[in-house]
Amino acid sequence: MSIGIIIAVFFGLVLLLGWGLSAPGYKGPETDHFNGSKFVNRDGYEEKGFTDMIKWMTSRKPGEWTGLSEEDIEYGPKPAGRITDSTQVITFINHSTFLIQTDSLNIITDPVYSKRVSPFTFAGPKRMRPPGIRYEDLPEIDVVLLSHNHYDHLDIGTLKRIKEDFDPLFVTPLGVDLYLNKEGISKTVSLDWWQETSLSGRVEVAATEAQHFSSRGMFDRDKTLWAGYVIKSPTGNIYFAGDTGYNDFFTLIGEKYGPIKTSLIPIGAYAPRWFMAPVHIDPEQALQVHKEVGSAFSIGMHFGTFPLADDGQEEPINDFKKALNGEPFVLLKEGEHIVIK
Repeated sequence: MSIGIIIAVFFGLVLLLGWGLSAPGYKGPETDHFNGSKFVNRDGYEEKGFTDMIKWMTSRKPGEWTGLSEEDIEYGPKPAGRITDSTQVITFINHSTFLIQTDSLNIITDPVYSKRVSPFTFAGPKRMRPPGIRYEDLPEIDVVLLSHNHYDHLDIGTLKRIKEDFDPLFVTPLGVDLYLNKEGISKTVSLDWWQETSLSGRVEVAATEAQHFSSRGMFDRDKTLWAGYVIKSPTGNIYFAGDTGYNDFFTLIGEKYGPIKTSLIPIGAYAPRWFMAPVHIDPEQALQVHKEVGSAFSIGMHFGTFPLADDGQEEPINDFKKALNGEPFVLLKEGEHIVIK
């Protein structure tokens, strides 16, 4: 067999795999952030393309990461079954996964329990710290909030397990529900930015604007939406920012859904800035987001679990501490919870 045929077969297999991994795309009328084919960010967003990615991959200077096994960590205590009083109990599990307990509802955000955030079990970003709460210790889950379809936020193995064990409502941005439906998860609600849905008689959730992108394969770039959420609860509103770069919509979120009692804001996967800035805020910007949404209290996320960029495992923590300047904004250890009155 000639080398030309071998190369052609190889690239054919790559394209076939890329097509197979691609998620179904949203179809609907054009809006200010959907052009009829794909979703777009607002003005000021600088999209990075394939050549930029190659430039980054060939010039990387990744920071240091040290793995921890299940034997190396202390798991957090088993969460309460329900919180029925006027407090909010928020447990940091890992990465962007939180258990939010408010007004008798149990809500989990972007649940990821897999060992890699990748379409493959043998390659891709590897978990460096176990989840802080054992899956078996989770209480009954009523609602799953999904911010977008990237593998470190939409872990289909974990979602299927949650569906089988708890049969919750899955809330997604536009189009992400189509992939869940394809995978056998049908109890879904999809929201556009600024749309709302009821989670109970007293709790609602609104999807909010974020600056990011979406894809699971080679041919589905920006075919589904990305979002943050505000949980509107009698115990106080809770903002989950999802994955986002910085733009001028955070003040609008605060104006529209304030007062915001608690915010969950990403601080990691931000280096190098020339490549990551459009889609990931850094610790200093996270503090700016905290101020612009008018959050009374904030908790950091999206750090220390998966090596997704060039910042090292401790770098986001150190940069966050340097920028903090006395703001009511904390970082929790995996498995740690906080009671907000």
